Amino acid sequence: MFHTLVLFCLCFCRLIGVFGDSVSVMEGDSVTLNTDLTEIPEDEDILWKYIAEKSFIAQISKAAGIFSTSDVPDGRFRDRLKLDDQTGSLTITNTRTEHTGVYQLLISGAKRSSKTFSVSVYAHLPTPYITRDCSSSSSSSNCSLVCSSVLNVEYQDKNTYSCVLNNPISNQTTH
Repeated sequence: MFHTLVLFCLCFCRLIGVFGDSVSVMEGDSVTLNTDLTEIPEDEDILWKYIAEKSFIAQISKAAGIFSTSDVPDGRFRDRLKLDDQTGSLTITNTRTEHTGVYQLLISGAKRSSKTFSVSVYAHLPTPYITRDCSSSSSSSNCSLVCSSVLNVEYQDKNTYSCVLNNPISNQTTH
């Protein structure tokens, strides 16, 4: 049965337009990739593929009694993949930055469809710090503020300065 599913993918993936979702999470969080099914029909099979490794990481076939997850050769998904037996949705638990990538859902049967998910996993940001760098000459003394990790220190008001470190889903600020 699995060989039939793979053959289906090889033919089917080229025929259907692929539309995707983008999902961003922090390292250590879980991310669920939804099939948008409320229940898996008896005559439909589900395959989940991790594109970077060209590997199938999960499959469901009610008719054949298949309900399984599998790791990729480097072991990055070990004990992290959970399949919802009702909907076929795939959850990656305790994510790490190495789980960033494109995942593909393939559904065969009466409602053939394909969907991609672009997953971005971001590392936790360190708290930035501000240091003072002073140089003096015989005629004057000059000081500048230096922010760790980034190039600029932002002047707020009343001699307050901020150093901001950010990524698309979080930030850390020091005043």
